[in-house]
Amino acid sequence: MEFHFNNEQPIYRQIAAQISAAIFNGSFPEGSQVPSTTEISKRFNVNPATILKGMNQLVDQGLLEKRRGLGMFVTVGAQEQLQRVRKAQFLEHDVQQFIHAAQALNISADELQQLIGEGYSDE
Repeated sequence: MEFHFNNEQPIYRQIAAQISAAIFNGSFPEGSQVPSTTEISKRFNVNPATILKGMNQLVDQGLLEKRRGLGMFVTVGAQEQLQRVRKAQFLEHDVQQFIHAAQALNISADELQQLIGEGYSDE
């Protein structure tokens, strides 16, 4: 696993987001163990408490579970949960921005539907 940090948001949130992305894309399958806080901390030179704070966010969201003495594991249903959340965010945010941009360019709803249909048929 590779972490890429930026200065735009706290590191613990970036850790949570990147582990979440790895769960979503299947890099961490449901039921699998994620790297330990110590392992991530040493590899990326980040305070273990920061790593734990990010992982605990995922525990609170139901994406990871702690198994005493064993570590943290991806919960069953985590990928589906992430799919639902991301779909809702996409529909609420990205689609609305897309529609507003199309309206600003005077693209009609019919023309937009045609373009979307063509985009899907190219796959």
